[in-house]
Amino acid sequence: MQYYSTSGNAPKTTLKDAVVKGLAPDKGLYMPERIPAIPKAFFNNIGEMSLQDIAYVVANTLFGDDIESETLKQIVNETLNFDIPLVHVADNRYSLELFHGPTLAFKDVGARFMARLLSYFNKKSGTKDVNVLVATSGDTGSAVANGFLGVPGVKVFVLYPKGKVSKIQEAQFTTLGKNITALEISGTFDDCQALVKNAFMDSELNEKMQLTSANSINVARFLPQMFYYFYAYAQLAKMGKPLDNIVVSVPSGNFGNITAGLIGKRMGLPIKRFIAANNRNDIFYQYLLSGTYNPRPSIATIANAMDVGAPSNFARILDLYGNSHDAISAEISGCTYTDEQIAETLKETYRATGYLLDPHGAVGYRSLVEGLRNDEIGIFLETAHPAKFKDTVEKIVEDEVVIPSKLAAFMKGTKSTIKLPSTFPSFKKYLLSL
Repeated sequence: MQYYSTSGNAPKTTLKDAVVKGLAPDKGLYMPERIPAIPKAFFNNIGEMSLQDIAYVVANTLFGDDIESETLKQIVNETLNFDIPLVHVADNRYSLELFHGPTLAFKDVGARFMARLLSYFNKKSGTKDVNVLVATSGDTGSAVANGFLGVPGVKVFVLYPKGKVSKIQEAQFTTLGKNITALEISGTFDDCQALVKNAFMDSELNEKMQLTSANSINVARFLPQMFYYFYAYAQLAKMGKPLDNIVVSVPSGNFGNITAGLIGKRMGLPIKRFIAANNRNDIFYQYLLSGTYNPRPSIATIANAMDVGAPSNFARILDLYGNSHDAISAEISGCTYTDEQIAETLKETYRATGYLLDPHGAVGYRSLVEGLRNDEIGIFLETAHPAKFKDTVEKIVEDEVVIPSKLAAFMKGTKSTIKLPSTFPSFKKYLLSL
């Protein structure tokens, strides 16, 4: 399988090169040259299959030309050594709980898959000293850092906006040491993301260091997120629910998560439509209304992992739909909520059902409450454990949020960061000093 750039000015390349490079030389994002269909017969007995078995079929359909079968199966099984349950909340609304992995966030899936895939390619080619750059607004940093922790020949640099991630999130990537370095940037997530992109475009840096990205701009980070969309469908099938009117609501920031679901739909997953659920950073929602894409500086909200003002994966969505606003609007609707509305949803849902949302899941859940028809079954992605936002959630629900032991262990570590301004020359100077 070859991979092409969404910008259209770079030669096609292999999966290995797309993973190692992260960003195409023309600043575009890599996409598979074709999206193969999964045979319809696969869905006949999907309700009896395990998460690992489903993920292997999906992965083999997409990556089977590039990775040996047994190796791919091992990568999938090691990545998904935890469950992703579909939990009923109320009426015809279900939560896909993506917080049962090592860092209690959905990005564990993509980060762990990418770490193992990159390690495989490094061993195969004898490559050494790969430097992974990742910008984070919260959960990406912890998932990537823990996914790559101790991987030989790989150094990870996590860039995060100072004071704009929760203390628990911060502890998950600033206390690890070893091959993980946390860079505390004076700015926003968009500034961090810009530093990473500029590093890939800098010829001097790339001559002296082998750089790759672990953000969702990397195909190995976002494509594995398809796995849990198929597994959610399988769990509905196992419950005996109707399968012809499934709606999935995705709390959206950088749009890698929903893009993976859209590609899963292209591969044959019978999802009726998607909802891109935004906080006040509603660039995509405004695009749906107007047909015009106007990125702008991000706004800080209580759903901080979605505080993205220039979503990278918007380019992939445009590419998937041939730049057609009408085609995009036919399959994706949008919504946007204020902090007050998010808090109201979190509090009311907990009071009425006993189900505790995190702020990001609350955005997805509210979109189903407001936009789901009676004949539809709604799934929203609960992207992180509410304890990762303990202070915010406790204040809203006026009840204690118990910290799981996995999170508590991170809080015992000692924070270690390198503080940098948001200017690229300073970041470049730091990297070259290594």
